[in-house]
Amino acid sequence: MANKKNMTKPTRTDVSELGEFGLINRIESMVKSRYRSTVHGIGDDCAVLDNGEDYTLLSVDTMVEGLHFDLMYCPLQHVGYKAIVSSISDIYAMNGKPSHVIVSLSLSSKYSVEAVEELYKGMERAASFYNVDIVGGDTTSSLSGSTISVTAYGRVNKEHLVLRSGANPGDALFVTGNLGGAFMGLQVLNREKQIFLQNPDMQPELEGHDYVVGRQLKPEARYDVIEALAKASIVPTAMIDISDGLSSECLHLAKSSKVGVEVHEQFVPIQQETYDLSLELNIDPITSAMNGGEDYELLFTVDPSLADRVREEVPDCIEIGIIHKEAKGSFLTSRTNQHYPLTAQGWKAF
Repeated sequence: MANKKNMTKPTRTDVSELGEFGLINRIESMVKSRYRSTVHGIGDDCAVLDNGEDYTLLSVDTMVEGLHFDLMYCPLQHVGYKAIVSSISDIYAMNGKPSHVIVSLSLSSKYSVEAVEELYKGMERAASFYNVDIVGGDTTSSLSGSTISVTAYGRVNKEHLVLRSGANPGDALFVTGNLGGAFMGLQVLNREKQIFLQNPDMQPELEGHDYVVGRQLKPEARYDVIEALAKASIVPTAMIDISDGLSSECLHLAKSSKVGVEVHEQFVPIQQETYDLSLELNIDPITSAMNGGEDYELLFTVDPSLADRVREEVPDCIEIGIIHKEAKGSFLTSRTNQHYPLTAQGWKAF
């Protein structure tokens, strides 16, 4: 019989203690590459495989009902569209071009054939717009709700591949579009949902919020910026898409590149509706922009000698900061020249 004094309980760590990226780091330390064709594995927006002529890019993105989308205010076509966009955005973040996707669905018994068709109408609409093919997948049952997992395949010229790890001190930091809109759209939709639950006779009041609601329900990937960079013969030194919030993405880029990131508050682009609604809901607009997430814009760095060309030749890009040496840290410089450390307060998976 075993001696009870010598028996120890196995170590148990809650996933929430590590968080999504701490868990990814733990997994990365456990797996090894076995093929020379594996150029880059865990730790970036995509895996990078050498296929001889160029690089193959692989990425997967998963959406879970009740966590990533709510069918009380998310039409199924919009859910399908967003599932494709969120996956292929990772391909663009590597400076690549997506071409194929594989879709896996787990569905509960509440889903009818017609509901699945609505979901795929949205997927096919996105696939058509971004010129990618849906080439297969898997369908299983679920005890509750639904899960949509999209694997995206793309390619990139070997000389044009951009990782998160290439930023250098002195590089200029750019962001596309504007930030915080998707987060504020979510606030509006959740507010109207709560009102409806309390009084089902009330109609949702979305008037005046078309932009932010659209940013949440039907985001777009920035293929146009990738095309403009290529046309201008500009290859960023590092790039990442903004799905978890600007602060989080800056920290991911800083960690991968072993640098510090400085963001200037006055240059962070915030659309007027996003700004006004943030104030209406007693949220600092810069908080919405820095921590909101789901904007699917691109954050990238370029050699300072190319900054003027980006401003002149790549539409819808704003220079928001600069890359420093790692020892200086990552921070937001306010309009009053105060420094505030960047913190990862955006989307948390666990």
